[in-house]
Amino acid sequence: MTRTIVASATKEVIIGFDQPFCVIGERINPTGRKKLAAEMVEGNFETVINDALAQVAAGATMLDVNAGVTAVDPNATEPALLVQTLEIVQGLVDVPLSIDSSVSAAIEAALKVAKGRPLVNSVTGEEEKLEAILPLIKKYDVPVVAISNDETGISEDPDVRFEVARKIVRRAADFGIPAHDIVVDPLVMPIGAMGTAGKQVFALLRRLREELKVNTTCGLSNISFGLPHRHGINAGFIPMVIGAGMTSAIMNPCRPQEMEAVRAANVLNGTDANCHTWIMTYRDHQPAAGGTAQAAHVDSSSGGRRRGGREARRARA
Repeated sequence: MTRTIVASATKEVIIGFDQPFCVIGERINPTGRKKLAAEMVEGNFETVINDALAQVAAGATMLDVNAGVTAVDPNATEPALLVQTLEIVQGLVDVPLSIDSSVSAAIEAALKVAKGRPLVNSVTGEEEKLEAILPLIKKYDVPVVAISNDETGISEDPDVRFEVARKIVRRAADFGIPAHDIVVDPLVMPIGAMGTAGKQVFALLRRLREELKVNTTCGLSNISFGLPHRHGINAGFIPMVIGAGMTSAIMNPCRPQEMEAVRAANVLNGTDANCHTWIMTYRDHQPAAGGTAQAAHVDSSSGGRRRGGREARRARA
């Protein structure tokens, strides 16, 4: 079975078809969050700290760390800010990290200070990106997210996106990077704009698993972009992509509805042995009046700490 190993200073995580679904917390990312971007530019990392702690407490397996603040400050130096953010986060939580940047200098600066074996997010099929990023992946012996677009952009044809993924895997092999260190993002299209988006990604995932034998990831909430009640769509999407072969996703673990779907899929997929995590998380769960879920929430990943109904409601807000 294909296994992608990531690690923090002391904790190793395996991404794989026979492993629990890997939840990569998405919140430490100033893209589209002007307030967070402004804080980071000013050297204020309070939100970063709170988001890191909250995501791990909610059950995130890994955390994505992004410091792209140029929308707020075009003069910001991303390598220095990414290093500062990464060091703060890895000093707070002991989970593997994903170094998220499109700037090769920022990626290398972060790799120099990263503890353990982080995931690099990302490389595309563009020749310029392949030549810039793949040597870093080989040099630091880390896995990388391969995004299925190239110089022609993002194709609506899933066969084209598969061929871009194949190209990246082959080019990585030229650098001595094994397929098990490539985590392909097949690119999830918004279902509201493309009615076949779900069927496309399910078919792509099966091909990526069976033909390229690679692990996969995605920006999970892309599927629901533009629709009302997005978290309901996301929660329905999760067990379907897991069933099709997806092994990780960049998502918000602080959404209880979506995390319930992940944990339930792990139970039904046989990757939660003896239903241990499900039982430890929900053994004190009780329905409130009217059938609304309101109960103490025990999360084994946060040392069995109990979250009451009031805190759970805040997390859903």
